[in-house]
Amino acid sequence: MLNILPLRAQQARSFTKMRKSLIAVTQLNCKEDKPENLTTCSKLIEKAALNRAKAIFLPENCDYIAPDSESVVAMAEPLDGDLIREYQRLAKKFDIWISVGGFHQKIANREEKRMKIKNTHVLISSDGSIASEYDKIHLFDVSIPEEGVHLKESAMCDPGVEIKEPVNTPFGNVALGVCYDLRFPEMAQAHAALGADILTFPSAFTVATGMAHWEPLLRARAIETQCYVIAAAQTGKHNPKRISYGHAMVVDPWGAIIAQCSEGVGIAFAEVDLDYLKSVRTRIPVQSHKRPDIYLEKFSRQSPLPENDAEYQFGQVTLKGEIIFYVTKYTMAFVNLKCVVPGHVLVSPIRPALRIENMDACETTDLFLTVKKVQAVLEKVHETTSSTMSIQDGVDAGQTIRHVHVHVLPRKMGDFERPDDIYNHIHKHDKTDEKPSRSREDMVEECKQLRKYFC
Repeated sequence: MLNILPLRAQQARSFTKMRKSLIAVTQLNCKEDKPENLTTCSKLIEKAALNRAKAIFLPENCDYIAPDSESVVAMAEPLDGDLIREYQRLAKKFDIWISVGGFHQKIANREEKRMKIKNTHVLISSDGSIASEYDKIHLFDVSIPEEGVHLKESAMCDPGVEIKEPVNTPFGNVALGVCYDLRFPEMAQAHAALGADILTFPSAFTVATGMAHWEPLLRARAIETQCYVIAAAQTGKHNPKRISYGHAMVVDPWGAIIAQCSEGVGIAFAEVDLDYLKSVRTRIPVQSHKRPDIYLEKFSRQSPLPENDAEYQFGQVTLKGEIIFYVTKYTMAFVNLKCVVPGHVLVSPIRPALRIENMDACETTDLFLTVKKVQAVLEKVHETTSSTMSIQDGVDAGQTIRHVHVHVLPRKMGDFERPDDIYNHIHKHDKTDEKPSRSREDMVEECKQLRKYFC
């Protein structure tokens, strides 16, 4: 009986990388017959092993391609089901790493109160353990009527919520993606920054999009990240509704296609040469030439100011657009009802978020980039060279408005007996009547003056 190692067993392991390794990429024509599809894959795995490949890469939907969404969900299995266990057995039997490039993982969607799937890429080690699994984050909801393309993956599939760290293997650090992920260079760049040597995009591209974009996208991802790109693929007619483009291939870090499957079901072999990869990166050191310090500044861009009577929710308070002087896609900056010092304003995410931990990465980045811009303007307006920024993150930290917000206060010499006294004043300024509330007219006028600096 196969001794299956724990799911995360490989993550604690480190492999001595072979400088050159043979890998196999496959091309399948899967249909609704799961046993037949598995038989085909098993034969290709054995063939790869006989050719001494260290790893084999299977395409998206390598378990089955069903004719309708109801069948897709009904035929799905959990991660610990028979299908993945069989691939674990094959990996150990043939001493080969197996990329199960996308199988239909059955899940329970509690919000919708029905069963759905996740499009899951599973990487299995040669000892039979699951090294990593990744749930596809970009779902293919696309309609191109003139090309006869109408697919809505989200109708039956829930998206993943994270990018996984590249997996350390004997043939390089392998990053997991699936099909439509190929169109998002940010994901490939993130994997490269995390140390990937190999990007994987097991796919079932449509014929229309494949003919136009498949090869250019794969080569672009390889060139810009200086990684090997391995793209197993579905090909041919699966059912009356579905035809796939094929052209499974491997692209090297220079952008050259070094292996490609011919028509029909088959396998192609390629050598992953880590010394060559290193030489490409040494000759053109793209990663060290990047300027994220500049790119991120442009991430936070001003949006059109709201109408005066527009309403924004700020915790339990409703704000009017007339007091908001700066806004982006994610963040708003507005004048304050009770000011600790002149120029005391607030910056908060537009989407209600009780704590910083409730904000996503885009919101968090944009919030602090906005704070930086607002701080610079306030210091200019109030002729200061110092500022205090304060966040009361949660009720126990003194937060009265249940919505993340940053206090931005321009500081002047002597505004308090001791500079740190300001924190006590921030804590109590909206809890007592010590500071009177400002008039609407006063707040609107201050907002008008601040808006001039952000035009």
